[in-house]
Amino acid sequence: MKLDVITLDGGSAGEVELGDDVFGLEPRADILHRVVRWQRNNAQQGTHKVKTRSETSYSTKKIYRQKGTGGARHGDRNAPIFRKGGIYKGPVPRSHGHELTKKFRKLGLKHALSSKAQAGQIVVIETAEAEGKTAALAKQVKELGWKRALVIDGAEVNEGFARAAANIEGLDVLPSMGANVYDILKRDTLVLTKAAVEALEARLK
Repeated sequence: MKLDVITLDGGSAGEVELGDDVFGLEPRADILHRVVRWQRNNAQQGTHKVKTRSETSYSTKKIYRQKGTGGARHGDRNAPIFRKGGIYKGPVPRSHGHELTKKFRKLGLKHALSSKAQAGQIVVIETAEAEGKTAALAKQVKELGWKRALVIDGAEVNEGFARAAANIEGLDVLPSMGANVYDILKRDTLVLTKAAVEALEARLK
């Protein structure tokens, strides 16, 4: 499939051919769901923790004698049935991540790119370069109509462009190796440089 290439000023800069094996697949929601779930689970900290019976700060003395009180048998106040006692089988620090094969992760990225292409939400620009001035880039972005956009560049992001984009709400910038399913699907517009198109096709073929 062919797309027009534009400049940041809105001018025309020719055309680019997008490979059907990367941008022309029929998107599958089940594949995208599995890859996004894998990403979000790996990003989850898993540092939640409660105190168990051995960690609460009451005395370990038996609260009253075993027999003769007419009440239930108890040991110390740290028991889970008492208020402020230890929590029984509560969460402990752990990893929520799980495995997903490289082949499947690559397939997920292809389907994410294809879903954007099918929805007409891909924009190809010649280069993503700026002098580092946020106001100038913000004006260009507004004129281009990008509200929630992800810009993917080649192997490295232009330093001036990254600095200018840092304070623009709704605009994120990634190098081609940072391209991932979650970030692509989260934005309304996917902006690729010509270098990013070449890098992604080389990475995913």
